[in-house]
Amino acid sequence: MDLGIAGRKAFVSGASKGLGRACALALASEGVNLTILARDAGRLEKAAAELGAATGVEVTAVAGDISTEEGRAAALAACPDPDIVVNNAGDAPPRGDCLQWGMEDWRAALNDHMLTSLMMIRATVPGMVERGFGRVVNITSGIVKMPIANMALATAPRLGLTGFAAGLARQTVRHNVTINNLLPGAMDTERFKVHREELAKHEGNPDGAKESAQLASGPAGRWGDPAEFGAACAFLSSAQAGYITGQSLSVDGGRFPGTL
Repeated sequence: MDLGIAGRKAFVSGASKGLGRACALALASEGVNLTILARDAGRLEKAAAELGAATGVEVTAVAGDISTEEGRAAALAACPDPDIVVNNAGDAPPRGDCLQWGMEDWRAALNDHMLTSLMMIRATVPGMVERGFGRVVNITSGIVKMPIANMALATAPRLGLTGFAAGLARQTVRHNVTINNLLPGAMDTERFKVHREELAKHEGNPDGAKESAQLASGPAGRWGDPAEFGAACAFLSSAQAGYITGQSLSVDGGRFPGTL
């Protein structure tokens, strides 16, 4: 299927590795020119070169931290009028007892996992509305639908972003501007590998047996391929997805047990 977005411009944050890079590659494979941002300049430049060589599109790399005003300003200076914005937050906040976190812990989590994406939406959606085309995809987490007790710092801000996006999405869709969320489950990424190792160590089972049990417990019986996630992002960014908005799509191999 031709997704109808060749020649469009996309901004993808956290695109030097993992799910952000997978989304960038999927968009570039459809002929979308990219501006990508990440904190590690060396890794980012390498990713930009590889993405450009693999797809032939124009790739602009911006080294910075999207959770800061300076990082967002640099991103918008490099790509002031994107047609597609993929909001991908940084590392997940620490785990712990939600009743023990202080105000600064909550402020940091809210900034990284809600307000940063909200500010990027605020800066780019009005232009999309004026031009009559826009796609925003927020990468959040499966914990939005299945909260985990010791991950409140990650869950609450993402729920806030989900609520904000749902309301705005109903106002912009008549202008062919959609806003949706992608909720990754257990994906085969570097970040999730570290998460699995930390969890196994915490549970006193660092030999990999826990990982095998987790694989067997999921309906798909495997970890998700980042390329599958990237393809979902590309479709939500497509011309054909103009009637899909305000949705939170789980990409989790069926781990979420609900019907909706």
